Amino acid sequence: MKLLIPVASGLEQITKRQLFSLGYEKAPADNGRIEVDGDWQDVARLNVLLRSGERVLIRLAVFHATTFDELYDGFYNLPWENYLTMDSKILMDGKSVQSVLAAIKAAGGVAKKAIICRLSDKIRSGRKTFSETGARSIVGFSIFKDEVTVTLDTSGDGLHKRGYRSLAYSAPLKETLAAALIDSTFYNPDRDEEKPFADVFCGSGTLPIEAAMKGLHIAPGLHRDFDFLHWNCTPNGVLELAKQEAKDNEKQDRKLQIFASDISPEAISIAKYHAKRAGVEHCIRFSIADARQFTCNTPYGVLVSNPPYGERLSDENEVKKLMSGFGKAFRALPDWNAYILTSLPDFERHFGKSADKKKKLFNANLVCGFYSYLGKPPKEKDKE
Repeated sequence: MKLLIPVASGLEQITKRQLFSLGYEKAPADNGRIEVDGDWQDVARLNVLLRSGERVLIRLAVFHATTFDELYDGFYNLPWENYLTMDSKILMDGKSVQSVLAAIKAAGGVAKKAIICRLSDKIRSGRKTFSETGARSIVGFSIFKDEVTVTLDTSGDGLHKRGYRSLAYSAPLKETLAAALIDSTFYNPDRDEEKPFADVFCGSGTLPIEAAMKGLHIAPGLHRDFDFLHWNCTPNGVLELAKQEAKDNEKQDRKLQIFASDISPEAISIAKYHAKRAGVEHCIRFSIADARQFTCNTPYGVLVSNPPYGERLSDENEVKKLMSGFGKAFRALPDWNAYILTSLPDFERHFGKSADKKKKLFNANLVCGFYSYLGKPPKEKDKE
């Protein structure tokens, strides 16, 4: 099978590195999706183990279509009876870019009709009854320059839904994005489990929790459901094998140094609750504190934060002052690396230091900068 993994813009290389570490050496990226070859066991592995991919899709076909008749025929010719049943709850998810067939709702209706007719002809010998009371199956179609790519979503709910974040708090960071940000840094407990990690604007706790899960090798999809589990076509035992692989790789005996703070007592309470649900509360030291007062005696740490953006003008002025004080606190830690995700205009000027690297990313459809500030590496420092 051809498996497609949608990724957020700017995170392709990070996700490809994760795939490589899982044994997928050939993983070309195209149009926001990474492609790998695999079978049903790989479907289970990727859903359970992948930290930054958004979903795992089975690519069923690619064909040309500029008319609804061509679209209908392309969908009808696919072997839907191998994946769906007469009671499958079919949801259509489509998009069109630079294509003649631009009416997505109408195209989705034509495509779904073709699927139902195919199932009726192949399974029920011409009978048209179709209940849609069974397992959910999300059928995707992406039309780009009149080329239609048809997919079946094995994940269902997006892979960012790990299951540990159940309480609402303002402007949460998606778990998949948080994991990708961490993988963009020098935080790697496999090389140095004693290196401290800090988030001084932790909010509901996503960044420190994802850092702890990485450090302990806790698979992000270990405790959640997936749509493919409810399909008749899925072989028995594939999820159990993937979960066993995940459990075998855990490093629960590691002693991580992870600091999480926020000025809001409510945020810390929620973050502690989420960390407990994720099974990592023993790895994280939570505190109610002002980011401008952060300090640490341990050198060579990694700080990753998603501070408030200040979307309203009055809030923005306060955030500018906050970033100025935060910048002063960070400059008192010359051996540390800092990585800041923010949409604040002229962030570097307010922070008081030009970034060593800057990358454009999107957070909840907001264009953000991901600013990297690199301290002296330990080897260079030790030579002095």
